[in-house]
Amino acid sequence: MEQKDPQQTAESENKPKKSALREMLESVVIAVLLAAVIRLFILEPFYIPSGSMEPTLMIGDRIIVSKVTYLLREPKPGDIVVFKFPLDPSRNFVKRLIAAGGDTVEIKDSVLYINNKPTPEDYLPQGLKFQDYGPQVVPAGQYFMMGDNRNNSDDSRVWGFLDKELIVGNAEVIYWPYNRLGLAK
Repeated sequence: MEQKDPQQTAESENKPKKSALREMLESVVIAVLLAAVIRLFILEPFYIPSGSMEPTLMIGDRIIVSKVTYLLREPKPGDIVVFKFPLDPSRNFVKRLIAAGGDTVEIKDSVLYINNKPTPEDYLPQGLKFQDYGPQVVPAGQYFMMGDNRNNSDDSRVWGFLDKELIVGNAEVIYWPYNRLGLAK
């Protein structure tokens, strides 16, 4: 039989017991703090309000954006990026990263050329036609962004290049509606 230390027994009997309400409040506060930390620094949900990324992201889609991806690696062409709109940083935009600093971007006959090489864009609808652009050299530390719905996208062809500091994160997952659940790519 195990002997109990009389001093420990006396201390535990003298400790006031937490009420159920207090334990519940502590749990709620911890949950709210964890949710805030996750949303501020790790993952954040976003709503897609426009058709500029169709057919990849549809109006009404909800996505999860990773805020840590670009702490671990540099943004790269092909990534779907959420960023603060350069002309109004209170608004968030989502576009595909097409080219990074030092790259030359050109569109001829609806074909994207990066550094004078045709670049396959499997995510675009077959037969999509869009206007010629460039050539333009992307400045160091900046990015060239375009929507997948090239004829209905307010992007770098209109407002210029994106500074790295305006990037919020990388679109990872479409979580709503359920019939579109999957990776954002």
